[in-house]
Amino acid sequence: MIPCSVLDLCPVVEGGDAGRALRCSLDLARHAERWGYRRFWLAEHHGMPGVASAATAVVIGHVASGTTVIRVGSGGIMLPNHAPLVVAEQFGTLESLFPGRIDLGLGRAPGTDPVTTRALRRTLQGDVDSFPDDVLELMAYFRAPVPGQTVQAVPGAGLDVPIWILGSSLYGARVAAAFGLPYAFASHFAPAQLMAAIEVYRSEFQPSAQLARPYVMVGVNAIAADTDREASLLATSLEQAVVKLRTGRPGRLPKPSLDVRWAPQERAILDHVLACAAIGSPPAVERWLKAFAARTGADELVIASQIFDHGARLRSYEIVAQTMGLAAQPTALASG
Repeated sequence: MIPCSVLDLCPVVEGGDAGRALRCSLDLARHAERWGYRRFWLAEHHGMPGVASAATAVVIGHVASGTTVIRVGSGGIMLPNHAPLVVAEQFGTLESLFPGRIDLGLGRAPGTDPVTTRALRRTLQGDVDSFPDDVLELMAYFRAPVPGQTVQAVPGAGLDVPIWILGSSLYGARVAAAFGLPYAFASHFAPAQLMAAIEVYRSEFQPSAQLARPYVMVGVNAIAADTDREASLLATSLEQAVVKLRTGRPGRLPKPSLDVRWAPQERAILDHVLACAAIGSPPAVERWLKAFAARTGADELVIASQIFDHGARLRSYEIVAQTMGLAAQPTALASG
C-alpha cells in the first residue's frame, strides 16, 4: 500500500465565493482524515479567482484546527515571495499550536503573474537562484539557537518542522538531493521532466539529519466517479480551467460540460498538462494509479481533484482511498 495525500487548491467555483471554498476544504480534510490520507496540503497562489489559499499559513491553521491527526502543510510556500524569518515564525506558530502535524513544502516559483509578483514583493530585484540560500537560512531558524545569535524565530527555534522541496524541473530535484530533504514533484500540472527529476534526486541524494534515504512524492490528478462517463463529465471542469489559465484567462472553476470543443492547440495543452491524470470508474482509476506508482517508484502520491461539485469531489477522494487500500480511521470526524 502506497501512502496517499491530498493537494487542495481551495477551488472557488462559478457561483461560489472564497468563504464557501474554505469551508469545503475543511470538510474535505475531515473526510480525508477519516479515509486514511496521510497529509492535507494547501498551495500558495496569488491573483487567481479560482484559488482561495493565497494566505496559505492561515488556511493551514484553519484546516489543522478542525482536524485531529492528519498532517497539514504547504504544497507549497513560494519562498521568494517571503523573508525566510517570516516563514519560520509562521510555521513555528503552526507547529506550536498543532505539534507533530505540520509540513513545510517550499517552491521557488512566484505562484502568479509578473505584475502580481511585483505587488507581492515590492521589487523584482530578488534572484530566484538565491532559493538554496533562502532554504538554508530558513532551516537554520528551526535549529536551537546558539549563544550570541541575534536573529531568532520565536516561535520556531528548536521545533521539528519537516521541510520539503517542491519542483517541476531538475533544479528542485538537485536542491532537495543536496540538502537531504524529501522531494515532491508537481507532475499534476508539469509532468514533462518527472522521470528525469526522480532519477537525479535519487542518484544525487545526500543523507541529512532529517532524512536518511531519498523520499519522493509525486502529484497526480484523480477524478473518480462510479462510472467512466460521470468521471469524464466531471473532468471537463478541470480541462476548462487548465485551458483558460494557460491562455491567460484564469477564472473560477467552471461547471462541467460535455459541449466544450477544443481547438487543436488547446487539445495539445490538455494532453501535455494532464498527462498524469487518472479519470474514470473505480477499476480504471485503480489500474492507472497503481501502474503510475510502479512506473515512478514513488514513495507517496499526492492527489489533486479539481471538481466543481463538492459532493462529487468527496466521492472522488473516497474512491481513491478505497481503491488504494488506505486505512480508514474508526474515529468520528473532528468538529470545530
